[in-house]
Amino acid sequence: MDNCVVRQAIKNRKTNTIIGYELVIQDDGESLYNASSDSVAANAMVAFLSENSQRIFNEKKTFMTFTPALLFRNVPKIFDQSKIVIQIEDNIVIHPLATVLIGKYRDAGYHFAINDFQFTPKYFSILEYVDYIKVDVTGNMDSEKRKSIENLIEMAHGFQKEFIATGVNSEEDYQWAIELEADYVEGSYISHEVTTKANKIDFLQGNFYQLIMEITKDEPNIEVLEEIISRDASLTYSLLKMANSAYFAVHQQTTSMQQAIMRVGISQLKQWVYLLSFEQDKESDSEELLKTSFLRANFASALVKRMNKFPINTADAYLMGMFSTLEYMIDATVEEILDELPVVDGVKKALIAREGEAGTLYNLILCYERAEWSEIKMYAEELGLHVNELAQIYMECVAVVNDIWRNVVGMSEEIEKRKIEETTQKKETVG
Repeated sequence: MDNCVVRQAIKNRKTNTIIGYELVIQDDGESLYNASSDSVAANAMVAFLSENSQRIFNEKKTFMTFTPALLFRNVPKIFDQSKIVIQIEDNIVIHPLATVLIGKYRDAGYHFAINDFQFTPKYFSILEYVDYIKVDVTGNMDSEKRKSIENLIEMAHGFQKEFIATGVNSEEDYQWAIELEADYVEGSYISHEVTTKANKIDFLQGNFYQLIMEITKDEPNIEVLEEIISRDASLTYSLLKMANSAYFAVHQQTTSMQQAIMRVGISQLKQWVYLLSFEQDKESDSEELLKTSFLRANFASALVKRMNKFPINTADAYLMGMFSTLEYMIDATVEEILDELPVVDGVKKALIAREGEAGTLYNLILCYERAEWSEIKMYAEELGLHVNELAQIYMECVAVVNDIWRNVVGMSEEIEKRKIEETTQKKETVG
């Protein structure tokens, strides 16, 4: 498949929680969305979606745009109707069988969103079938355009429809979306906005408790400890910093998790974990940030495997992805953070100045997140990567993150359940 596929977060403006992701397919002149129903490209899209249906979804909704051809071919039925929102555009709205087509899916339990809603009879004729209205609010607009969007939101709320402001790519766009009282916001700025500075490191609770359970065993498995710690940028950062501290009088810097664990030792590692446990009174509010770092780490590592004689190895590429979000988790600059860690120069240059071949790889990953198609192609060609392979690699990495996240969240829920049961039992005993 030649086109790129990216997930973009959709955030609830009032609760600041991520309610779902839009699956964005490359929308340039060669887009799959511009393909006819019998074209090779359309067939490629159906094959790609079928193969990746289990990888696309997690516990949140997925918003995806479908053409008339794809709807007629029943492509949405590849997916669970409770987990997908079918987005439609003008090519559906003007179709003579629009209401019949949409009604069929509504009867089957699917939900709909309209991209770039317009004040025309054709759009109003299908309004009853729609749950979400999406409008692009990017950039500077004249007063007439702003007034039109304000009226649109008022209308949407009047019909009990939820409004999603898309194209929120700057702080100005975001502030305007707040003024407009949009229900949800989507755009490249959202990933930056959710990564607010913190006074201390946030650790992923479920992942952290998996670490506690392993470290408290009579004979902890070093490989399992390495795997658990490597999932979390904050834990990785803290352990490497400790392993290379003056306390251990090191003569050679430790650069891998396994080396760090061996140097610190199980006894000292247990004390470190117990100390951190005092900070686990509430769940981390950095879920999306942690997912981002983990996805970047897996994506970077997977891409390096596809390249020959790259200046950093897969382990360094993984660290580059994990550490790319640390400045939002620790109250310090990237330079200050990396100065304390034994990170190879290629990774430091990439994260600080986007320089070198590793910097090109980092730029590719960031552009991929933002769905900047021309830049993706430019950086991929510079690295010798095949653009038509990126979508599959990306979705495989998404699947890895989703699997890990489900396990971690499941662990957190089980621990919380046990706490409640223990508290109840204690109350009953006292009573």
